[in-house]
Amino acid sequence: MTKITYRKAEKHEAGLVLEFIKDLAVYEKLAHEVVATKADIEDSLFGENPKAFCVFADKDGETVGFALCFYNYSTFQGKPGIYLEDLYVRSEHRGHGIGKGFFKYLAQRAVAENCGRIQWWVIDWNEPSIKFYEALGAKPMNEWITYRLEGDAIKNLAEKE
Repeated sequence: MTKITYRKAEKHEAGLVLEFIKDLAVYEKLAHEVVATKADIEDSLFGENPKAFCVFADKDGETVGFALCFYNYSTFQGKPGIYLEDLYVRSEHRGHGIGKGFFKYLAQRAVAENCGRIQWWVIDWNEPSIKFYEALGAKPMNEWITYRLEGDAIKNLAEKE
């Protein structure tokens, strides 16, 4: 039986992180939205003040999946949480427990770091992932509406008097 190992990404792998981001974007039909560069990844994940972290899954010496996360905070719990920004397993390696292994890795990290929750979004048409998450015991947060400010909207707001 093949063993899957999970490990933290290292700075010299910033290009591989970006490759997985682009692969995920293609899968989600959002490739046109990727503007991140290798330098952006190096700075935000491995720079002086990292804003996120990445975990890789390796199978037989090949990196086959990634999870990219950052910390958030629950004022109600008074604890940090882990926000799972991206999770992607290459198609030919799906169905072998790699995704579940990522969640176990993150759950162990959350317990060790006294985090109150792990949160993420899933695109509404991704029924296989939704079923997978629910099988893990995750619950949809349907009562919340997601909002976003980005690009010019942020700049315009910042400049208002």
